[in-house]
Amino acid sequence: MTALLCPGQGAQYPGMGRDLCERFSAAREVFECADEVLGFELSKVLFHGSEEELGRTDICQPGILTLTLAIGAALRAKQGDRAFRPTEVAGLSLGEYTAHVIAGTITFDDAVRLVRRRGQYMQEASDATPSGMAAVMGLETDAVERVCAEIRADGGVVVVANLNSPGQVVVSGENGALARCGEALTKAGARRFIALKVAGAFHSPVMQPAANRLAEDLATTPFRDPSIPVVSNVTGVAVRTAAEARATLSRQIVEPVLFEKSLRGILAAGERSFVEYGPGKTLSAFVKKIDRDVAVVTYENATEIEAAQ
Repeated sequence: MTALLCPGQGAQYPGMGRDLCERFSAAREVFECADEVLGFELSKVLFHGSEEELGRTDICQPGILTLTLAIGAALRAKQGDRAFRPTEVAGLSLGEYTAHVIAGTITFDDAVRLVRRRGQYMQEASDATPSGMAAVMGLETDAVERVCAEIRADGGVVVVANLNSPGQVVVSGENGALARCGEALTKAGARRFIALKVAGAFHSPVMQPAANRLAEDLATTPFRDPSIPVVSNVTGVAVRTAAEARATLSRQIVEPVLFEKSLRGILAAGERSFVEYGPGKTLSAFVKKIDRDVAVVTYENATEIEAAQ
């Protein structure tokens, strides 16, 4: 029994996927498919674009999804019948779309179109309301929630957005409210308050216009029941039907990401082995913070795939 983890926005870096496509035709085909579906050379931007270009929400979201699935395709091509088959899958925010492709809930073509639009809608909502996110270190969730509630009572928009792992909480909101929240959290004992490099206040009410538009796209996209359980960011428990998948994805960009709850649920079900595909190794680090004894394997580039047994 092994769970698969799929990364979210923020893991991107210039040049990601280039070595993979140079060495694995199966990976190259995935990127070529994304280019065709989107109607522009996403691969060219990922391989040769600047950090600023890759940081655009409408670029990094389809880019990370495509790279993650290209890694899976390269591994299957290399390992054949020995290829890894997950017993369940979870993704962080954007990564939940990747997880649903792996589970057969939605097709790759539909997913890459959806996350491109998701990124566009989120960017537009961010442009309309100057906002951001920050990681809070050294305070319990309840204390962070209390401070956010105090700021909201004064008329600001700020919420707990991500519960990723023990000791790390991410808050999200309008810039003014976020700054006041940082001051209040520091006074309350937070060790650090670190602004994140994101376009705006994801997983907060600031994203409601984006959520409304995305819900319309999801409603017209074909969904199937997942072939393996997909753990939802919204509930922290497995989604097993097409209707559940569509409903939770519709809520996802305005509600908190319950990733620690998701990981604890997977561990409680008996999983002792995890594999992470995609850029970075952040999700594997989250698992280790919960249980350092679990086995974790990551695949980020061509060299790691070539070394796979």
